[in-house]
Amino acid sequence: MDREELLKEAEDHIFSTGLGDSGSKLCRYNMRYGLAKIHYWQREAGFFPLATFIATPDMTITRNTTRWMSGFGYGGKISWGEGKDEVIILDTKPNACGMLVGGLEKFPDEKTLLERINKFQNTPHKIDGIEIKWDFSKGNHFIDIFSVKPRREVKLLPYIFIIHSSATELKEKSPRGWGLYWDRSPLLMEAARKVNTPFGLLYLLEGEKARRYFELYQLADDFSRKKREFVAERLFGEFEVIFNENHQRLLNFNEILLGCHYIDDLNKLYPLTLRSDLPAYLLKGKPNLRPEVIQALGFKERATKLGVYDRLKNANIIPHGGGYTFPDLLEVEEIFEIEKKRFFKADVANDRGKQIICDTRDIPYKYRGKEVLLKLMELNMAEIIAKLVPLYVVKV
Repeated sequence: MDREELLKEAEDHIFSTGLGDSGSKLCRYNMRYGLAKIHYWQREAGFFPLATFIATPDMTITRNTTRWMSGFGYGGKISWGEGKDEVIILDTKPNACGMLVGGLEKFPDEKTLLERINKFQNTPHKIDGIEIKWDFSKGNHFIDIFSVKPRREVKLLPYIFIIHSSATELKEKSPRGWGLYWDRSPLLMEAARKVNTPFGLLYLLEGEKARRYFELYQLADDFSRKKREFVAERLFGEFEVIFNENHQRLLNFNEILLGCHYIDDLNKLYPLTLRSDLPAYLLKGKPNLRPEVIQALGFKERATKLGVYDRLKNANIIPHGGGYTFPDLLEVEEIFEIEKKRFFKADVANDRGKQIICDTRDIPYKYRGKEVLLKLMELNMAEIIAKLVPLYVVKV
């Protein structure tokens, strides 16, 4: 197969429930390259090319430069097997990012909270021998405080906080092992198998190395959740744990969530956070995608032909946030490839000139709003249990 055929095959393996705006379009165009790299390796290894990307309504770009340059987007589940093959694709860069939702009886005073944060930042803390790094203001990480307006008969405390953070401490080499990020750990890069594809190198681990990495990831996943609870106890005192899971995580050897919740309990409450000026929501997820939704989206025939229909039927994912979009951009008109770097030529909203993009961190963006929630409801993927009214956001 030539390059265009490989890219067309990869696009056929993308199943988008995105909004069709500039963020979702850029994601789709870039994801073709990541999937094409995996398909190329699968053929080389004697497997049938079955890597897929099932996107949630917040489908968007990733602002992690290396992940983007490797050909991956954000907002969905990437699968390259059925979970048992001992192969991990490092280009996806798992980092155990997630959210803790905690219930409070009393409104947390802003000054008291800031004093506690300041004290925490100036005092060394460790969990399981790992020193905690304060990353609760980095990028889109935050601490949010809300009042609660239930929409269903469910018992909730009057105030809720959400802490959003990752296992920053384990991205690089540590006493616990290689580190999660291949581009920040020379030892992990050395251990990785490097597959030379027409679209750049693909970094992966197989066999015993994959098992070793998965053990490291599970440690990071556990550490990330413990870290949020540890910090919350020192900032808020007594609270009720409503939710504490990671939305950027390896589900198994062959599947990764990139910015979405996995529905494994129909009674669990999952947070959806949008912009800081808009309400957040607590949702109950539904099994998805439902057969009638797969049919309505036009996925059934293609998924059946490719042999991945069950992946769609059992995706069981919902967004964790709104995702990025780019109000200045419209359609991607052309993609230039120079020395295996991609440049996206996009039409601009004011209809004057074009914009050429390489690194998505350099593009002005905004967070989407309620349109993600509406699309989620339209697809019958979740139900709203409570509306969370923002009181204040802490990013320090």
